[in-house]
Amino acid sequence: MAEAEGDDRDRRVIKNAPKAWKADIWAHFGFYEVNGKLDKSYAVCKICHTKIKHVGNTTNFTNNVDRWHPELALTTTTTQKVDTSQPRIDESLVSTLPHNSERAKRITRSVACFIAKDLRPYSVVENAGFRHMLKTIEPRYKLPTRATFSDSAFPALYKETKAKTRAVYESHTGAHMARLLLDVVEEWQLTDKSVVLVTDNAANMISAAEIGKFPHEKCFAHTLNLAAQRALKLPAVSRLLGRVRRISAYFHRSTKAKHLFEENQRVVLKLTSPLKLITDVATRWNSAHDMMERFLQLQAAVHATLLSPALNVDESDIVPLSRADLANVEEVVKTLKPVKDATVFMSEESSPTVSLIAPVYAQLLQSMSDTIGDQPLIHDVKNAIKTDLLKRYNSEAEKKILHTSSALDPRFKGLPFLTEEERLDVSAGVISEAASLEEYERKQRTEADEAPGRTGSSGTKEELLSVDDNVSDSVGPSAPKRRASSLLLSFLGPAFINDTSEPAVQSKTTDASAEEEMDLYCRSPAVPLSEDPLDWWHRHKGTFPLHSRLAKRYLCIPGTSVSAESLLHCRRCYHCKKKLSQTGPCRSACVFAQEP
Repeated sequence: MAEAEGDDRDRRVIKNAPKAWKADIWAHFGFYEVNGKLDKSYAVCKICHTKIKHVGNTTNFTNNVDRWHPELALTTTTTQKVDTSQPRIDESLVSTLPHNSERAKRITRSVACFIAKDLRPYSVVENAGFRHMLKTIEPRYKLPTRATFSDSAFPALYKETKAKTRAVYESHTGAHMARLLLDVVEEWQLTDKSVVLVTDNAANMISAAEIGKFPHEKCFAHTLNLAAQRALKLPAVSRLLGRVRRISAYFHRSTKAKHLFEENQRVVLKLTSPLKLITDVATRWNSAHDMMERFLQLQAAVHATLLSPALNVDESDIVPLSRADLANVEEVVKTLKPVKDATVFMSEESSPTVSLIAPVYAQLLQSMSDTIGDQPLIHDVKNAIKTDLLKRYNSEAEKKILHTSSALDPRFKGLPFLTEEERLDVSAGVISEAASLEEYERKQRTEADEAPGRTGSSGTKEELLSVDDNVSDSVGPSAPKRRASSLLLSFLGPAFINDTSEPAVQSKTTDASAEEEMDLYCRSPAVPLSEDPLDWWHRHKGTFPLHSRLAKRYLCIPGTSVSAESLLHCRRCYHCKKKLSQTGPCRSACVFAQEP
């Protein structure tokens, strides 16, 4: 009878527990159905059909599983699963910065400045890594959307920066530019300063400097560019450039030719890392020099590739250079190299450049002089460059700035590129200007000491100079020498050789100090071309107090406007390489918002 009951029990269907019961143990227990309803007085194990009295908790059910079904106990838990979508308590307690709070505004403006200064696309605010960085720095800050930056944050930064500049709505005539420059000088309270105008060789800027009575210096890099472009426009040189340019463009556009060219470099030239041919840019003359130089370097691989039967080269479009053409290209590159080297080291920003113009200008004129054995093509190239250079820097005002700057540079103080009479005139001018500067600064100090509320400085001038001398010469190590510029050394090295004369004792008299300092300065040991003149003056300002101040006034003048123009060049290169997504106006605003 019991067996019949057991069989009858086993055949009954175990119903699942109600869905409202969330404990995991109910996955293994259920109830029998009696008269259409669940009999909740006893729970039944779905594995062994054991009936266990249900008293309101699941402890007995869990014990049954642990004892008789341990394999189920490993995956069973009586705790409710945590809803991972719900934020944790510690996260909920972190408040979000209001978007109009001062800190949130500063962070948003900082992100906009980052986009402007690094020329980044607006989509950078959507990058996971960038958002993670900001979340780590300030967890309470909520990064605005891309549209917020493009529509409000960035235009505000653009307007803020533009407000610091002055728009020019009139035509850019010399008179209008002069009026604009004078207004800027007055606005920035520079009327009592020595303002020098550095521009290109445009006629309107030259006229503006004359009308505004500004000391004017033409950008030497632009001057070199004009001279080199004149040489590159010679028919014979232009023909060579055209042939090299077409070959370079062919290897850039043909994938098959490029692959074969790289293989020939490995086989013919034994290069482990193949190089690419360079294509010149119309606005940068040195790119034409680099294009020809790279072509000569790889010409063996170029010749082997163009003659390969695997390529179907159109001889009417691609004409290999003959031996005579290659010899001409080599001579042109050799002739233009001094101009290229001068362009490179004149574009540096880490050291003074205005003092380089006069010696480099003289050296270039000497390099472009005819020599015995020059071919007609090289004669024309040299003559074109020399003729153009001779038209520049002819005014007495320009010569004064350039020659005085070179005289105050300890590397070129001998002025070997000038005649003896010119050197004496420059020396006399430096002495006079140094004395005038001392008188002016003394007057300024006197007026400041006599002003109400000022007690004046203690100690005599001799004591102050003595202390200054001791500080500059004995306290701490000397300023480290800059890394030698190989281009400058090779370009001007033979003309400037160190001497071994010892400096004399400095005179401290007021009126004669400038003349005695100049005499002592001229007899002091020459400085290597690798040394920074500003470091030298800093170390010797106690010995030459008058001339060191005058040197700072001159050597701070930039020799070129390359640093200002490099921003636009940087923008073009960056957008070409990174393929940013901004439109033209946005890119212009992005560059304009870059504050120096």
